[in-house]
Amino acid sequence: MRRTSSRLALSAVLLLLGFLVVVQARSQAADQGLAALSVQELTELVANVTTRNNELRDEIRTLEQQKAAVSMAVERGDTSAVQIRTDLNRILGWSGALGVSGAGVRVRVEGALPGDAIEQLLNELRNAGAEAISIGEVRVVPGVVVSGPAEAMTVAGTPLSEPLEILAIGQPESLAGSLARTGGPIAQLAARYPEVTITVNDADLVEIPPTSRNLDPVLGHPRL
Repeated sequence: MRRTSSRLALSAVLLLLGFLVVVQARSQAADQGLAALSVQELTELVANVTTRNNELRDEIRTLEQQKAAVSMAVERGDTSAVQIRTDLNRILGWSGALGVSGAGVRVRVEGALPGDAIEQLLNELRNAGAEAISIGEVRVVPGVVVSGPAEAMTVAGTPLSEPLEILAIGQPESLAGSLARTGGPIAQLAARYPEVTITVNDADLVEIPPTSRNLDPVLGHPRL
């Protein structure tokens, strides 16, 4: 029984020693493989590994740049779409197709004035930088003219009644100052029509409706 145990123990020891010998031999073989290389070969090996690492870094950098470019393109696309929509609404608003609101002035005319006198006020507002004008709920756009004698004026076929209110969007100081300046249109009309009172008030918010007029050009074409 003791002989059997001794033999098993001896066999186990021999197997362990054999395993250690094989591992040591493989390790030495690997070491000898590198050790067998010349200095030039080792230099080339290190250079190749370094070059490959640099290539991998460059590839990673390129992929990161592409990812950033795609992200920026997506963001620019969203921004461009919003910007285009904003610009389009602005153009439609100032052309008269859409209603607009903003700071400006309210011009109140009490008394009868003929159409050409009202046109004088409108022209002064335009020259002073008014971005949008309405009179009697009618948007003033190209082709819309106030006409007719006093107490029978019309604008775009719509009769105007007293008191008359003109709304204009723009810099309130510039618009009011241009109308009320010395020798300006209000002073001139006051001399011609002393019974008429014209007042100008700044407004933080003026709402001007869209036009009902067809804005499609007949003869003009966009230049692209």
